[in-house]
Amino acid sequence: MRYFELVIFAVFAAVVLYQLYAVLGRRIGRQPEDLPAAIPLADTDQGPAADGPGMAGADLSGLAAVRAKDPSFETPVFLAGARQAYEMIVIAFAAGDHATLKNLLSPAVAESFEAAIAKREAEGRTEKIEFLLPPRADLDRIELDNGTARAVVRFLAEFRSRTKGPEGEAVDDRRTAELWTFERNLNSRDPNWTLVHVDAAEA
Repeated sequence: MRYFELVIFAVFAAVVLYQLYAVLGRRIGRQPEDLPAAIPLADTDQGPAADGPGMAGADLSGLAAVRAKDPSFETPVFLAGARQAYEMIVIAFAAGDHATLKNLLSPAVAESFEAAIAKREAEGRTEKIEFLLPPRADLDRIELDNGTARAVVRFLAEFRSRTKGPEGEAVDDRRTAELWTFERNLNSRDPNWTLVHVDAAEA
């Protein structure tokens, strides 16, 4: 009986290890060819860290300044909107949806994305993105500079990419970690934040 139990335990352990390998063996972060060229931003000083939902280890030294300028700013609400924008932009970029991208990106980022889309179309490739799980959004840091709020959000996402090209169709499951920087002019009545920078990040 004990021998039988050991065999069952060994089979169970093998299944668990295989599942871990299947998950951890996926690519972490986008590859260089997956990302449009990043638009550089000036480095910001690191301040004291803070902990909380969606803010673990974040540099929130500028949060008080942003709230003083805009008392309505609430981190959970901002992150919910950022997560929605992230999904919309990723899906629109894959689909080549120029109209959606134009409303959510700064001119410099829009130009970079448009160039990547044009290159893909010239190669006769199409892509469709499906999120497997809701992406995770954490506020990495935030600052206020001359009335302009700049927030860096870390996104962790898992999605399925279906691509078609001259060589055929491919399906690829990916896990990505990225830092997206959003800006908003707090002196303006426009409540919308604009994506101004994208960087790959460590998972």
